[in-house]
Amino acid sequence: MKQTHRMKKQNISVFNKALFLAVLLTTCGTAIQAQVKEVPQQVMQQIYEQVKTPFKYGLVVVPDSNTKKIDCPSVFRKGKLWYMTYIQFDGRGYETWLSKSKDLMHWTTQGRILSFRDTSDAMRTNWDANQSAGYIALQDYTFGGSYALQPYDKKYWMSYIGGKETGYEAGKLSIGIAYTSGNINVAHEWDRIDDAVLSNTDIDVRWWENKKLFKSTVIWDKQKTLGHPFVMYYNANGDTSHNTPKWRWFERIGMAVSDDMINWQRYGVDPVMGHKMGITGDAVIQKINDVWVMFYFGAFWEGRKNETFNRFACSYDLVHWTDWSGDDLIKSSEPYDAKYAHKSFVIKYKGVVYHFYCAVDAKDHRGIAVATSKDLGKSVINFVK
Repeated sequence: MKQTHRMKKQNISVFNKALFLAVLLTTCGTAIQAQVKEVPQQVMQQIYEQVKTPFKYGLVVVPDSNTKKIDCPSVFRKGKLWYMTYIQFDGRGYETWLSKSKDLMHWTTQGRILSFRDTSDAMRTNWDANQSAGYIALQDYTFGGSYALQPYDKKYWMSYIGGKETGYEAGKLSIGIAYTSGNINVAHEWDRIDDAVLSNTDIDVRWWENKKLFKSTVIWDKQKTLGHPFVMYYNANGDTSHNTPKWRWFERIGMAVSDDMINWQRYGVDPVMGHKMGITGDAVIQKINDVWVMFYFGAFWEGRKNETFNRFACSYDLVHWTDWSGDDLIKSSEPYDAKYAHKSFVIKYKGVVYHFYCAVDAKDHRGIAVATSKDLGKSVINFVK
């Protein structure tokens, strides 16, 4: 069918509008990019001086048998007490547990909050039947703040790794959302959204996350810096163009956003944190004055192929991150963390910084250790098991 002159003019008009919009978006994008500020090294050094924790005190949470492994601490405050969620692997998969403390050093296990599912439950897809590794969400992110969990829609929230295969991080792993209207200081089973919110089979999955999705952290940005109140950082394993040894893989940290904690959309195409080789993962976000701080761990990097360590990066806009180039915050130095020292959760309380991390010894015993910014003295018992 031949186009009329009027139709041609309309098509040209639409094309011109589209071209103008594309140029406008490109120009705006370039202008925004030009406005992005790298965090100066002087500021990075100041942040390091505030968060470093050179005094190690050993293991504070350990499994009740050597066949179990404890990992990934998350610490929050409720009333006068502190609580820690952590994940435990018992051979079948991950479950999420709760522990309690008066002083951040002595911890008492309370029980499970995300457990294995009954695979005979016909009402569910059971995509998370054998893996449920949870991480607290919507915490007060102010460094030295309340560290309280903030309720949204009259609920408290967690994100978690879910999977149906048995074994250590086996099979397809996706990200789910759990919530509770109950007391977060009492161990009880949290409810879950029926299906995964992010998966490697999603139609919009990105190149760096098309294999497995891992730990996530969600903050409530009430200023909506990115146009949405809820911002998730998570690490995942995916494709790479690098010629890396087969026994290593990449993990990188990327982003997603949400308006309701249930429906999530990916933010950007590329990861916001990654390195030339190995793992960059398990981001935890806090804010010091006007600087966002991402605590994360690295593993098997170029030139450090047998090491794990905790580090940090800083940002003014939640998207563009300046990586710290100085000393590690935590690395292996003691018998109880001789194999791995990684996966951080950092808080500041009454002038002392506490850095909780996963410690693994030469026999692969895995638990939660703590280091502090100040020497607390020998009056604090030696927890080393």
